[in-house]
Amino acid sequence: MSKPISSHLANGNKISLAGFTPEHFRWEQRGAVGLVTLNRPERKNPLTFDSYAELRDLFRNLSYVDEIKAIVVQGAGENFCSGGDVHEIIGPLTQMSMPDLLAFTRMTGDLVKAMRACPQPVFAAIDGVCAGAGAIMAMASDLRVATTRSKTAFLFTRVGLAGCDMGACAILPRIVGQGRASDLLYSGRSLGGEEGLQWGFHNRLVEPDDLLEHTLAWAAEIATGPSFGHAMTKRMLHQEWSMGVDEAIEAEAQAQAICMMTQDFHRAYHAFVAKQRPVFEGD
Repeated sequence: MSKPISSHLANGNKISLAGFTPEHFRWEQRGAVGLVTLNRPERKNPLTFDSYAELRDLFRNLSYVDEIKAIVVQGAGENFCSGGDVHEIIGPLTQMSMPDLLAFTRMTGDLVKAMRACPQPVFAAIDGVCAGAGAIMAMASDLRVATTRSKTAFLFTRVGLAGCDMGACAILPRIVGQGRASDLLYSGRSLGGEEGLQWGFHNRLVEPDDLLEHTLAWAAEIATGPSFGHAMTKRMLHQEWSMGVDEAIEAEAQAQAICMMTQDFHRAYHAFVAKQRPVFEGD
């Protein structure tokens, strides 16, 4: 039985993850970094109806969590995620009505929306198989660290579906470009670690034994930064996709003026004057 996320009032509505124990994946807090582990290694960590929903709810609630400054998502064993479980998701989908199918596809899309909306930068630590919904979770993350043996595949067309799943046609071209996204979404082929790095899908490439340590260290480094400023950066990166240049410049002017009112901005100034390194507190 999982222990749910608890909420309490402190300077407004805040949520504590102390004691949070999800039922369908593992959760650990490493300092200011939250670690999500998809934990079905014997099946290459596929998702189920329940794990989709529980992951969606976690990322939604992270908007109200102060103590977590960055998130790392990994898969147990030597694979990231093989996508939707063939027996627990794909089979039942073939028996559903259109309204139920639409409810399911909207729910899976809500996971991506929640990952993009949470203020914390999300890091994907990608090893081995990263396919279908697993590839989408990697795509929806802010930063991706992979291994040379990683294989990322948006394989929806290979099971008779469209490549336009969970925002892939909107987000993937913005990461790798329209032509390369078209290659992956039409063919469903695997993107290897080296090619993914060359294409800009992967930010960094490391050896498998170093993957988690490297990703956690990078996340911890980012977590020491101005978390309010990081949240604003993430919001602007997402919102400006649909803006013209003039509207984007105005939006950034407003965002930066808001950030200039934070104590972290003042801390950085006083630390610079004192020739010290600023210690950010996220306010």
